[in-house]
Amino acid sequence: MNVQMESFVYDDKVVRKFVLATVVWGIVGMLAGLLAALQLADPLFNFEIPWITFGRLRPLHTNAVIFAFAGNAIFAGVYYSLQRLLKTRMWSDLLSNINFWGWQLIIVAAAITLPLGITQSREYAELEWPIDIAITLIWVVFALNVFMTLKIRRERHLYVAIWFYLATIITIAILHIFNNLWVPATWTDSYSIYAGVQDAFMQWWYGHNAVGFLLTTPFLGLMYYYMPKAANRPVFSYKLSILHFWTLIFIYIWAGPHHLHYTALPEWASTLGMLFSVMLWMPSWGGMLNGLLTLRGAWHKVAEDPILKFFVVAVTFYGMSTFEGPLLSIKKVNYLSHYTDWTIAHVHAGALGWVGFLVFGMLYWLAPRIFQAELWSKKLSEVHFWVGTIGILLYIVPIYAAGLTQGLMWLTFDDAGRLAYPDFVETTQKLMPMYWARVVGGGLYITGTLMCAWNLLMTWKRRPATYEQTVHQAPALAPNVRPTVESPSDLEASGAHVANVAYRLEYFMKARWHARWEALPFFFSLMVALAVISASLFEIIPTFLIKSNVPTISSVTPYTPLELAGREIYISEGCYNCHSQMVRPIRAETERYGEYSKPGEFVYDHPFQWGSRRIGPDLHRVGGKYPDLWHLRHMKDPESITPHSIMPPFPWLLTEDLEYEKIPKFMLAMKRLGVPYDQGELDRAIDYARAQAKGIADGLVEQGETSGLENKKIVALIAYLQRLGTDIKKEPAAGTPAAVSH
Repeated sequence: MNVQMESFVYDDKVVRKFVLATVVWGIVGMLAGLLAALQLADPLFNFEIPWITFGRLRPLHTNAVIFAFAGNAIFAGVYYSLQRLLKTRMWSDLLSNINFWGWQLIIVAAAITLPLGITQSREYAELEWPIDIAITLIWVVFALNVFMTLKIRRERHLYVAIWFYLATIITIAILHIFNNLWVPATWTDSYSIYAGVQDAFMQWWYGHNAVGFLLTTPFLGLMYYYMPKAANRPVFSYKLSILHFWTLIFIYIWAGPHHLHYTALPEWASTLGMLFSVMLWMPSWGGMLNGLLTLRGAWHKVAEDPILKFFVVAVTFYGMSTFEGPLLSIKKVNYLSHYTDWTIAHVHAGALGWVGFLVFGMLYWLAPRIFQAELWSKKLSEVHFWVGTIGILLYIVPIYAAGLTQGLMWLTFDDAGRLAYPDFVETTQKLMPMYWARVVGGGLYITGTLMCAWNLLMTWKRRPATYEQTVHQAPALAPNVRPTVESPSDLEASGAHVANVAYRLEYFMKARWHARWEALPFFFSLMVALAVISASLFEIIPTFLIKSNVPTISSVTPYTPLELAGREIYISEGCYNCHSQMVRPIRAETERYGEYSKPGEFVYDHPFQWGSRRIGPDLHRVGGKYPDLWHLRHMKDPESITPHSIMPPFPWLLTEDLEYEKIPKFMLAMKRLGVPYDQGELDRAIDYARAQAKGIADGLVEQGETSGLENKKIVALIAYLQRLGTDIKKEPAAGTPAAVSH
């Protein structure tokens, strides 16, 4: 039978664009991280410039590294490999270019808005609502291009890498949409529709799985394509790939609540997250072993090929991170590690080792193919590998030590039963040598990245005057062709019952059922969506529908207009990056901070502010603890109040005007979310805010501060801080004078 061959060429132009963006944004994101590390090591690097304080710089760093560096690398790797795996050009060059330019505009928007303090304050989801909409649209463009390319493919079955690409596309869409449901107040301000406990649950359902499905599944797809290509070896085990894939995507989605052990989240939810996190270790290590064993018979090449070195170290760090993640989810370990730098070390081991090194290996492998020129310097890539590896170790080892130091010092009591280190800054001072070691390690890692950039630039300069467009040929996919395997029903019709039982077992064990699914990409995608959605709903529905999860407290009332404005300033300045607002029911914390936090205290917090680390002390019970003047001077010059503090000063809050006209808009948005503001409060919001501001400003004058602060941002921030944790008061113990008199 004559088979008509079709001719086509691949689109590598869009791959080259994404490779360039990966390198450029990687350098930008890492430099932002290095500056943030310097600010923690020495306050001199704060510079008293609003848009590069640590609170604004940290989300810029995380977004640049995750969405700009890793995001562009994903697009580059997917666009190159998908075309080859499906033997077809991408369905639409126009959509490919919209994907590229749209994504770069989103990154630029993030790079502008985050330093300006325009943020939702939700980790890995800080970008405000207009940018959220843009992300959704560009993701739809990407998804449409991929699915239409699947439709016109010339290869029947989907290779394992494509399974992970599809899981990424589908799950990120679900996570992004349902975590970013908000009510806009202005073009630059919005409020999450979730509040307090429920918002915390949704954030970490998103936050943990954003790591899982943006920094894990797509990179596993890249591993399954580029590592076998570099080694010129097939994937070790097809069956292990199937087991790895389906168990990973089903189990991963449950694990998020383990980030909230010992908080106001119901214990059943965090325990469930812990159990699934521990189970997650098995499929993760199955993927690691599948990757490393792909190199069977090719280990001699690793010593000679820096690309394989990058891949081997990347997969090894994947194994380390996916062992440590379940370990950190165990309650007794989390008791020590939560809010400490241990989590930072864990995240960076995965980010620098797994994601970063996999990207570098992929870039070095791609460069000669997309630039059609030999790599400029194999020796330089080898040097990059060793400099980067040493940089990772110098970064993470001291920060692991810092995390353990923090956790142990915070929890330690002396022989008299008192906190051994009552002043938070005592812990901070112990960390300075470790923070400087991180600066050195991060600097080495960035140096390696610059080597990569130079190597790729010089390779690009060797490119031919005109890129050669290689014409490929493959037969068109025959319509309506099903996999040529017998079904159990065929055997049943023949009456071969015994043979049928044997066949069913063989059909399952040899994964013939999966071969059917691989030939049906849209059915395969539906199964992925069902796995992710069903697993999510098992946790989400009880959290939102069982009212006993968040018992109400009658004394908890909405924020006043001025306090609400102060909360916006707190969020804008990025205070949530250093301070938590969650006193856990742990003796060391209640001794240090006060009464533990209750679920009902956060019913008006849109979004929640529990935080994920403590560079400074917890603030949930700070209200009424210090006079207003203390807060003003602390914001103006932290070291004048707390010697050796590494907190940056915020002197501009004493000079920048408070935008009173925005306050009614904030309150109206909150009212739409169910916060019980009445119409009279909305109509007189500015008057109420000015009256409270004047009272605070007059009090500051009485305490010795200058006049004229009633229209400045500092007064609103003080109002908010003095409100924190004051809605409930600890009941006096039975038999005390207060209890008797009552």
